[in-house]
Amino acid sequence: MSEGERGRDPHPDSRFGADWLALRERADADARAPGLTELAGAWLARRTHRPLVCVDLGAGGGSNPRFLAPRLPGPQAWLLLDHDRDLLERATRDCAMLCDAAGDPVALRVECRDLSVPAPADFAGVDLVCASALIDLAGKTWLDGLALACARSGAAALLSLSVDGEWHFRRAGVADVDADDALARAAFNAHQRRDKGVGGALGPDAPAYLAQQLRLRACRVRMAPSPWQLAMNRPRDAALAAALLDGWLAAALEQEPASAARLRSWHARRSDALCDPAFALTVGHVDLFACPAQGGPASAAGT
Repeated sequence: MSEGERGRDPHPDSRFGADWLALRERADADARAPGLTELAGAWLARRTHRPLVCVDLGAGGGSNPRFLAPRLPGPQAWLLLDHDRDLLERATRDCAMLCDAAGDPVALRVECRDLSVPAPADFAGVDLVCASALIDLAGKTWLDGLALACARSGAAALLSLSVDGEWHFRRAGVADVDADDALARAAFNAHQRRDKGVGGALGPDAPAYLAQQLRLRACRVRMAPSPWQLAMNRPRDAALAAALLDGWLAAALEQEPASAARLRSWHARRSDALCDPAFALTVGHVDLFACPAQGGPASAAGT
């Protein structure tokens, strides 16, 4: 992430509005795999220096430090990186009063920069690299760089809420299948694999690929499901589900314009179904925690 790469216009598919990020924050918090947050906390507690330095990639409005800081040991110093200056200003404001697990204030700074391929020097002195809903937007080269940078620097990684390509509807606890669910899902997942600005994205395949690359570089890796469980009898969940349907339709239409009529009909049927308070939607995600096998900077092996 060099100086020359700052300030470039981000790819349109990597832009996310503040309203969308705010809408999903509670669902994200409810879905996160608690065991992996605990592993990150235990790993940080064994570090012998303070403050503990955490870097949040694609920080957006700061939901990651808002969730993690109170659950992790301190003292903590956070660096939030994102290409959206407006979102970082929001993060600075909304994270100003953050405290660690002991109740001590957290140091916070932000930097507006393009998230190009990570290099080991980017994480020098970093204890924990974090990201939420990010790695599924990246391609192999970017993920290879992330794995190498974490391993070489000795940083752990906690990467949350990556899409796994699965979503399912239920009515009164029973699976509810529409004839065109598969069409919409396949079109959306294909769209997820388009270039988002850092090479062809791996989409739902990203967590497994990154886990493999981290293991090749002598890191221990744990993965756990972190699905959204959205119930239409909760207004907050219903609003998020409606926004998801709209986003899925837009991506599917872009990917499969020849199927526009079927996709629009599917969207109309599913939108009507969301008005039923007995309806529910599960959206699959995966969380990943990795740390150096020896607890410190990994050797050059596997690079």
